Amino acid sequence: MNPRLKPLAALLPAFFALSTQAAEQLAALDTVTVTATRQAAKVSEVLSDITVIEREEIEQAAQSTLEELLSRQPGIEVYSNGSFGGTTGLYIRGTNSKHALLLVDGMRIGSATSGDATWSRLPLNQIERVEILRGPASSLYGSDAIGGVIQIFTRDGKGPFTPYFEAGTGSFNTNSANAGFTGSQASWRYALDLARYDTEGFNSKRSTTGSDKDKDGYRNWSASGRIAYAFSRGNEAGISFLHSDGENEYDSGGDDKNRQKLTSFNTFLNNRLNDTWTSKLSFGHSEDDSVNKGTYNTSYKTFQKQYAWQNDLSTRLGNFLLGLERLEQRVESTTAYQQTSRTNDSAQLAWQGKFGNNRFQLSARRDDNSQFGSKNTGTVAYGYQFSPNWRANVSYGTAFRAPSFNDLYWPFADYGIYGTYQGNPNLKPEFARNREISVIYDRNGHNISLTWFLNKVENLIASSGGLNAMPVNVQNARLEGATVTYTGKLGSFDLQGNYSFLDPRNKDTDKILVRRASQYGTVSLGQRVGDFDWRIEVQGSGRRYDNTANTTKLAGYALTNLYGAYRFAADWSIFARVNNVFDRDYTLAGGYATPGANAFIGIRYSPK
Repeated sequence: MNPRLKPLAALLPAFFALSTQAAEQLAALDTVTVTATRQAAKVSEVLSDITVIEREEIEQAAQSTLEELLSRQPGIEVYSNGSFGGTTGLYIRGTNSKHALLLVDGMRIGSATSGDATWSRLPLNQIERVEILRGPASSLYGSDAIGGVIQIFTRDGKGPFTPYFEAGTGSFNTNSANAGFTGSQASWRYALDLARYDTEGFNSKRSTTGSDKDKDGYRNWSASGRIAYAFSRGNEAGISFLHSDGENEYDSGGDDKNRQKLTSFNTFLNNRLNDTWTSKLSFGHSEDDSVNKGTYNTSYKTFQKQYAWQNDLSTRLGNFLLGLERLEQRVESTTAYQQTSRTNDSAQLAWQGKFGNNRFQLSARRDDNSQFGSKNTGTVAYGYQFSPNWRANVSYGTAFRAPSFNDLYWPFADYGIYGTYQGNPNLKPEFARNREISVIYDRNGHNISLTWFLNKVENLIASSGGLNAMPVNVQNARLEGATVTYTGKLGSFDLQGNYSFLDPRNKDTDKILVRRASQYGTVSLGQRVGDFDWRIEVQGSGRRYDNTANTTKLAGYALTNLYGAYRFAADWSIFARVNNVFDRDYTLAGGYATPGANAFIGIRYSPK
């Protein structure tokens, strides 16, 4: 065992002790995921490290942001540059923020110039569920999925017409409201949601001098919807959309603002051609439109078009997937890029089978990109069911990330005493190889998992440094770690917890990667007593470094959050959430402030 993983050994006795609790019946997870294999499958049967966040957990997050919700999930760390709506990023298993692929209802969304997803512009009100796939997944989804995939699903229609409403107010002069409806009738199903969020925020910078001492507010309005029509059983066509328009203030020496609009639109046609063959055709379009005003008057706009044809075949030998996909990316900007568009064509083949106690999963994909050529990726996974309660999985997979337009085509710029900088059109894609072993115990409502992984990433893109800098493929990373998770009931209490130990190193310098902690985790305890729900969460992280030389430390922290809700009438409830109860001062990114103790209270109408 890697000596840096020895602290994890202390958890093993507790892991096996808890797994031997008395129980009489198997309670397999019935939750279904589509992100893990691109086909509907039970979480208890997939061979991937997957988490599904349902609407109930999203509601308990109250005014929390999507980034805050994700930061409490296994294997995920988040950083934020100050107040609400500002620049944020997340690390899945220690990989870079650009190594997490974001999908909205299957459609890619993000910036092709920076290479980052804009997490802060995705309101929780619009989200029905979130699926998190950890580990390399390029053999299913192509570029960017080195650390994993996070897929957002907007609200869907089912059952009779059902309206809902929620409004609240809280600290930082925060006000929010959303309303919508879902339903189905005859062969139609539909959903529509509208939301508004406004906050004065807080000072993003820890500095309190000059123009940087003001509060940095954030305003956002958003809408999502879906409509689908079933021609017959197994044959359906529909559209879904998400639009978010937000503006945040930030500190850069003046009255600076960033307005960013995200739009995702997807059409689909599903056809059950016979008892074994299902065809899925889809076309999606997304936009990431960012405009800075103030000290820097710049704009960066990304257009993406995605065409996909997926064929699912169910046979006695298992389930096959055959797919073709085309991605077209185009950018418009005040920055004069040498190239402003590129295309990516891909073909993939996947198979999953079950024979007795043995499970198999294979996937392979070839991407042909107009900028850097072709790239092949694959995954092989094997699982064995030792008993009704015990199973284990082992897998090996590869992934890559294509360089962004900034990496490739940033025009020559002279920054005076700081030297010059320009893009490098000869960059190679970053490439990862991941090994993974997991052991899962599932019985009588107790689910425990232990996952070890080793992800080696080559050709990491970084600045060459010096007075004439450019991005180059100079770094390699070695990301080894393990995660323990528990979900279950202890009497009338709901208990959840996760703990991650991570050794994220630049293999060339043996330095810890920036802003990654070696230990972090979350535990929550809740209970439903009649019409009252309550939950307490404790989230902790060890120390991190804020620079590549590992000379600037960010202290560890522990945050405590409380949630409560009371149903005072049929389908009506009042709820409250207090984050950072003990007003801890902590830092996620050097020089940037974080919110102290803050509260939010609201009313919700939500028929079940």
